[in-house]
Amino acid sequence: MTDRLYGGTTEHRLRQELLLGVGGVRALRAFSRRTGSPDPEVFHTNEGHAGFLGLERIRELTAADSEDPLDFATAVEVSRAGTVFTTHTPVPAGIDRFPRELVEQYFGGDNASPGVPVDKIPGTSIWQTKRELRAHLVADVRTRVRKSWLARGASAAELGWVDSVLDADVLTIGFARRVPSYKRLTLMLRDSERLKRLLLHPERPVQLVIAGKSHPADEGGKRLIQEIVRFSDDPEVRHRIVFLPNYDIAMAQPLYPGCDVWLNNPLRPYEACGTSGMKAALNGGLNLSILDGWWDEWYDGDNGWAIPSADGVDDPDRRDDIEAHALYDLIEDEVAPRFYAVDGDELPTRWIEMVRHTLKSLGPKVLASRMLRDYVRELYTPAALSARRLEGDQGAAQGLARWKSAIRAAWPQVRIEHVESSGVSDAPALGSTFTVRVYASLGGLDPADVDVQAVHGRVAGDDELRDPQVASLAHAESYEAGRHRFEAELALDRTGPFGYTVRILPRHELVASPAEVGVVAWPLDVNTADLD
Repeated sequence: MTDRLYGGTTEHRLRQELLLGVGGVRALRAFSRRTGSPDPEVFHTNEGHAGFLGLERIRELTAADSEDPLDFATAVEVSRAGTVFTTHTPVPAGIDRFPRELVEQYFGGDNASPGVPVDKIPGTSIWQTKRELRAHLVADVRTRVRKSWLARGASAAELGWVDSVLDADVLTIGFARRVPSYKRLTLMLRDSERLKRLLLHPERPVQLVIAGKSHPADEGGKRLIQEIVRFSDDPEVRHRIVFLPNYDIAMAQPLYPGCDVWLNNPLRPYEACGTSGMKAALNGGLNLSILDGWWDEWYDGDNGWAIPSADGVDDPDRRDDIEAHALYDLIEDEVAPRFYAVDGDELPTRWIEMVRHTLKSLGPKVLASRMLRDYVRELYTPAALSARRLEGDQGAAQGLARWKSAIRAAWPQVRIEHVESSGVSDAPALGSTFTVRVYASLGGLDPADVDVQAVHGRVAGDDELRDPQVASLAHAESYEAGRHRFEAELALDRTGPFGYTVRILPRHELVASPAEVGVVAWPLDVNTADLD
């Protein structure tokens, strides 16, 4: 973009001005953060070349994740008040003009996240791209399998079968991670005959690419890998399942884009996060996972499949059998049929729509920038403020310690006795409101010691809340024996099934997060309704 000052196409010039205006604001912000300098209060643009600066400042002021987001009209006035404009010459050549359609390419809503206009990409392009990526993975796997067998002592003359390993047109499931026991590398082998039937299905075959690495001292992990290798060596299925040793970044680069489905079947609730599934989602892969780690938070019923978990079954072998057969059922009855169900143009339209939805819904979330932003806003900043208050005030620290002790002692008596709502009809309308009332017993605690919250949002097919919002209820009335009523009005701002539940958390101005006290009170049920 900076290869020349004059000349080039109109689009080239727009890109230069985008870099100057938007990039200029962001460069100044970065400079202020790095040097500790105050943010600029006045912006001076000479000519229209930096005109997109104004749009960037309005975007900052209206962004949902800003400290105090403004509406568009207010943001325009705030931006205008701190902007100075001068013109060098009034001749038309000095005032750039761009077609609306060209500007929309760079500033349209579809470009905000996940950075590409997912809905506008033809299904044929998505499917063809995915096939090309799958073919690239197949070629890479064949090279690695050949090298692996040669390293194991096979001769080149014995390896003609490697040229038929995997198929670029077969549903490809990936599984790659460390191999501690709780990740259950071999869960898929619980019923090896049924797995073979899935791999060799005459109409809807499945192929598995497995990679992993155990800790050098983890003998149990090594045995799991050996079990997988023995199964994948079977001549009957070795063209449909491979284990790739020495998993590393180079192996991961074709693996994630080339897989259609990413499998994760840890023993719930031991999954730390499961970031491999996040990488798969960014590459158009659908997740097939136990509801654990990040998947428990962001699975919405349309971006993949949730493997039912046999929580509460104490016998580990029986639990593995139950969950393995649930995995087989999902692949056989839902995943494979959807992949192979094509329309008149030979496109699996329902599958492609799930890919689109995954890119749109998860793309903006499974990013390091989002993670870091959450850490700073939800953990680091509150912790820093709390530490500053306590470091210089020993009395405040002592008071906080006494308060926590009192909260923990009284919490067994804290309970939600009754929850009710009013203003919700059988077919509530978008934009309407309803009132939630909570009757709670606080024991010896004061209402100021607690935060009674309504947790509400969209309800998925499994009756779980997805992307919930939190609203604090106000204290409305006190009764005898430590009983109180709290209430709040909630807005119905999204269509489709919605639900809510309530909870009670401890509250104190010096607590950075209520989680540090370690107590919470919940009701028994989640309330649901459907919003037209």
